[in-house]
Amino acid sequence: MEFDSPELKKEFEHQWQIISRGAVEIIPEDEFKAKVIRSIKENKPLRVKQGFDPTAPDIHLGHTVGIRKLKQFQDLGHKIVLIVGDYTGLVGDPSGRSETRPMLSYDELMANSETYQKQFFKILDRSRTEIHYNGEWFKEMEFIKYMHLATKFTVARLLERDDFAKRFKNGIPISVHELFYPLMQAYDSVAIRADIELGATEQTFNLLAGRTIQEAFNMEPQCILTLPILVGLDGQRRMSKSLGNYIGIDESPREMFGKVMSIPDEQIYHYFELATDVSLEELKKIRADLSQNNINPMDLKKKLGETLVDMYHPGGSGAEARQEFERIFSQKQLPDEIPEIDSRQLIELEIKPEAIYLVHLMTKTGLSKSNGEARKLIVGGGVYLDNQRITDPDFEFKLSRDMVLKVGKRRFLKLKAK
Repeated sequence: MEFDSPELKKEFEHQWQIISRGAVEIIPEDEFKAKVIRSIKENKPLRVKQGFDPTAPDIHLGHTVGIRKLKQFQDLGHKIVLIVGDYTGLVGDPSGRSETRPMLSYDELMANSETYQKQFFKILDRSRTEIHYNGEWFKEMEFIKYMHLATKFTVARLLERDDFAKRFKNGIPISVHELFYPLMQAYDSVAIRADIELGATEQTFNLLAGRTIQEAFNMEPQCILTLPILVGLDGQRRMSKSLGNYIGIDESPREMFGKVMSIPDEQIYHYFELATDVSLEELKKIRADLSQNNINPMDLKKKLGETLVDMYHPGGSGAEARQEFERIFSQKQLPDEIPEIDSRQLIELEIKPEAIYLVHLMTKTGLSKSNGEARKLIVGGGVYLDNQRITDPDFEFKLSRDMVLKVGKRRFLKLKAK
């Protein structure tokens, strides 16, 4: 590419290194680069869009992959535009779905959106972020305009997308309202005049639809940057609250650090790359150390755990969580603070201190979600009473002295005899 001056080239190369970090696809790349160069020359920030449908109340590290990329654009001086999908959320994004999503109520979506925004601004600078609900334009849109929007896309084009094609081939119903989703997301780009839109790889069809619809409205089409999907703690499937393989950004330092320790070794680099702010130089060193076996992966996981905890909690929380983890799991000691329950409280829970059925104790004190889960944890070898593993699901005991119950790696309960 040609540059008017060495300064322009240097600034572009600086921005491009940051923008392209961790990206899967940049579409179309030459057009994207031209937008960045023009932005620098004219000192005019790019309008960088990402939409979020508030279909669940909490944000986990998987969601932050896109938000962190927005933060990088923001730090480069570009304008971040968040679209909270109060109307697209009513439809439900069909991307990656093998069936129609259940529809949430508008009140549920709005309640979730409040939580989303609090969590967004743990990462983004609120004063430099533009926020829109897409109900701002869809609520006022007359039906004839929806019909006009629908003329811009064909059914054949919609059925090109893998999820629709697979469902159509297998005779799985596709509701008409789902076909409107990519058109609605695309129109968001028209409404806020997006220059760039970010999304996960599974969102590529919707993002490309934005280019098509912008052109139909005689607007310069947006460019697209897709990002990888963060794999969850199981090392196989995308991070998801429903799958239970997630790390929530509002979780306690102890819980967050403990979960990081269970990340498969092969995912360590990807977590550093996608979920932290470590420098490109440090990333290169981490990759080299892992590939050449120069470091114990557990040491890197502890560093990752410290880094992530400090990102979402007060400074120093990561070191404290690490020290506690090492004390409990490496030195076999107990955490500083353990919930307690005494004989009187057990009786209030209808548990007799002289004949405590372990399954009921775990369920009634919240150490397991159900009796069935408690039995599985016991049989699976994850339950200890005073450091003795209990594997009998029918185990009963008498509370004649103070005891400590441990369930899994991070749940403790002190039983007080008095």
